[in-house]
Amino acid sequence: QVQLVESGGGLVQAGGSLRLSCAASGRTFGSLFMGWFRQAPGKDRTLVAGLRWSDGSTYYTADSVKGRFTISRDNAKNTVYLQMNSLKTEDTAVYYCAASSKGYALTFVSQYDYWGQGTQVTVSS
Repeated sequence: QVQLVESGGGLVQAGGSLRLSCAASGRTFGSLFMGWFRQAPGKDRTLVAGLRWSDGSTYYTADSVKGRFTISRDNAKNTVYLQMNSLKTEDTAVYYCAASSKGYALTFVSQYDYWGQGTQVTVSS
């Protein structure tokens, strides 16, 4: 079992920054692929960025976040981060951390075994 707890969401003005954290516990994480998803009202939950815990390899799916969002990890703290810069109103969503043992660059919700509770990010204009 893996437990994931997100934090760091909030209200920010367009152009601002936030850093989301996902604290993981419950097992060793070296074989896991970690993903940050987001879900805006009325829309599907989609992968924004992913990271392979063993070597820190990163994967970004959305062209809209490339160059603005960065996923990283801190092995000592068992924590994955999503640094979000130059935020736009369209980034407003609930952001979820997820973990999977099924491989790399996993983009579908169904491929993930564990989920956090989500953290709200609201970007105002």
